[in-house]
Amino acid sequence: MENYDKVSVLVVGAGPAGLATAIQLKTQKPDIDVCVIEKAADLGNHNLSGAVLEAEPLHTLLDSAAPGWRDSDEAKEVLAAKIDKDNVMFFLGTKLSFNILFAIKLAKKFGLGFGQMIHLGDYSVSVSKLTKWLGQIAKKLGVEVLCGFSAEDIVLDESNSSATGVKLVDQGLDKEGRKQPNFVEGEIINADFVVLAEGCDGLVTEKFIEKVGLQRQSPQLYSVGVKELIKVSPEQYDRFTAGRVVHAMGYPIWTPIIGPGMFGGGIVYAGVQEHLSVGMIVGADWKYCDFNPQDALTNFKNHRFVKKFIAGGTVVEAGAKLIPEGGYYAIPKDPQTGAIGKGNVMILGDSAGFVNMLKIKGLHNAIESGICAAKSIAENTNNPQASALRYTELVENSNIDKEMQSAKNFRQAVAKFGPLLGMPLSVLGELLPKFKVEKDYEAMTTAHYKFKGSQNFDKDTFTAMAATEHREDQPSHLRIINRNTCAQKCVPKYGAPCITFCPAGVYEIINGQVKPANPSNCLHCKTCQRKCPFDNIRWTVPESGGGPRYKRM
Repeated sequence: MENYDKVSVLVVGAGPAGLATAIQLKTQKPDIDVCVIEKAADLGNHNLSGAVLEAEPLHTLLDSAAPGWRDSDEAKEVLAAKIDKDNVMFFLGTKLSFNILFAIKLAKKFGLGFGQMIHLGDYSVSVSKLTKWLGQIAKKLGVEVLCGFSAEDIVLDESNSSATGVKLVDQGLDKEGRKQPNFVEGEIINADFVVLAEGCDGLVTEKFIEKVGLQRQSPQLYSVGVKELIKVSPEQYDRFTAGRVVHAMGYPIWTPIIGPGMFGGGIVYAGVQEHLSVGMIVGADWKYCDFNPQDALTNFKNHRFVKKFIAGGTVVEAGAKLIPEGGYYAIPKDPQTGAIGKGNVMILGDSAGFVNMLKIKGLHNAIESGICAAKSIAENTNNPQASALRYTELVENSNIDKEMQSAKNFRQAVAKFGPLLGMPLSVLGELLPKFKVEKDYEAMTTAHYKFKGSQNFDKDTFTAMAATEHREDQPSHLRIINRNTCAQKCVPKYGAPCITFCPAGVYEIINGQVKPANPSNCLHCKTCQRKCPFDNIRWTVPESGGGPRYKRM
């Protein structure tokens, strides 16, 4: 592609969904020009997940795009850990644990939703490495994959609300927003088709949804995931066993009767070369003003079941991200046509919210949505305005829609009734009505987390393990809308919870004011934007190339 300001297909976001679009499209129509832009400095740097991968959509994608891929060194590395041992645990207190996989298998036997939570035969993968590998395949097919290109906004044709392109962020401003000698105004990349695959809570995606009036039947709900990659001893790794995944409910985020009552749980996955992925996922509708998911991660790691596998291990990488959990009712759609997008713009993967919380998986749906988007574009090269509607038809006739339908009331039931009642109630699945739920930030109260540790979590070390960085002298991309709200409402009532829950220690009180004092620490998880109890923080895109630099997450 010689002219970088005009392209037939522009994909925003080089994650599994966006790269699947590019790969599938180049396979079907080799002559079409496709450009993928990514705000991270390199492929995979901003990609973090558990991650368990259902491989069928990936196989479908690569069998035609890269014959012989199964024998490649990259495939053998990325798909090295096939799951052959699956544990679903319930933790009661700091020592007791029960394997409840039998109940999950029983649910599957009777066709209940919880039966989807079985992971045998799937792969435990590094999504960072998966993304890097898919990017290499895309490049070999002739896709322009451009890292270090941050999109700030979508440009619309006001006459018909179709997109004409995407505007990149300005570069070279100082902290006060003044132009420096190296200032470069963000270019506009024009395109016939725009594919939004930014991941959870995508900035351009959310602006597009607002501009063209897409609607969700129910608010998007989120969880915050924090994860550490831990190098353990050969003996500990052998004891855990390769090909094993553990999902744990209960302590430290919810316990029957006595509380606390938060949605989520912990994970331990076997990685390669004696590494274990240990994480905690917590529904962002927690009510505790002093809660930090990293404190829950610490408690989880200290549970007797987990500690025996990781004691004495070394954390080599760490990170955090949001997970979209609102399910079927939170998918943004055109109220007139039902399209997941509008005209020549399609919304994919986590940006659309294609995470099946009954499976605790979304990677396979992200890849399949990319395949659907590519097929729609290939069919409509002469009529871009029909692509979003055709994409939606393909999604609705795919496994994505079946899964989203099956889990459509799960997260709302838990949000409405709490884990103790909501999770058992959710087995009724599609028989349940659509519950009205509040947004995550509205759930905050003055209650305190009962398992709070005696020491503050070491966020500096955690942030260092994410290798995050931003140019220090750029404007802060984290903005407090109304400082009086912080001073007069939030601090007196809740004690500035953003200081506690931000996993990177971005926020501090300085001279009596809450400020994003350390924006260069930001992990791009956007927890602050979705959990500030007064909806008073906005995440904007920083200069290109900033943020975490994940390698194996």
